[in-house]
Amino acid sequence: MSDAAQPTAAEVRAAAEAVKAALDRHLEAVEHRTGDDDPAVYDAFNELAAAAEAYDEQLYDRYDEVTPFEIPASDDSLPPYSGPEEPNAVSVLIRRDYAVAQTQRLLAQAQRIADLDPDSDERSATAGVGGGSVHAAIGVLFGEYEPDEIASRHKEFGLEEGDSTLWVTAADDLPEPGEWLTAPFDQADPLRVVCRFDVSSVFDDELHELGGREEA
Repeated sequence: MSDAAQPTAAEVRAAAEAVKAALDRHLEAVEHRTGDDDPAVYDAFNELAAAAEAYDEQLYDRYDEVTPFEIPASDDSLPPYSGPEEPNAVSVLIRRDYAVAQTQRLLAQAQRIADLDPDSDERSATAGVGGGSVHAAIGVLFGEYEPDEIASRHKEFGLEEGDSTLWVTAADDLPEPGEWLTAPFDQADPLRVVCRFDVSSVFDDELHELGGREEA
């Protein structure tokens, strides 16, 4: 960027002051919130995010420096709820990402499971484990353990956690048995998300809760 296009020091300072003012407004809105879905808190959050982003950009353009914090984008990640006020049913959708960090550990754990039950119906699927099939090992692992147990023991299985998210969506009625099994995630409607919980390194590995339409 040319010097002529760079923001002035005064403009960067003004952007910093805007962040301070937005912080004060956000805190005030939180202190006087009227409930979990208080629109004043939602608006103050978005204003703070916008002010912080503008300051970060100007700071970088002027001084080649960045701020030490990140605020996730919010405008489009969780649209206003438009589902039923009193849902008759809910769907829970979970995505957890893992990297295969230690292949030999994964293979060894899967082989141990296969050895403990060699006559099970899974024998044909586990045949490739001893030969180094990561595909077969993953099938054995997730066939043996519940997803929550794998999440709590992922390092033991040679896995490294990535991002994860859990959506609770409202439904008018419980679907008929087997109705959506051929395409279980195609009908995930963001407009019907009652609450959402994200875990990601962009949140410093802390749980980021998007509940009550407050933050997104």
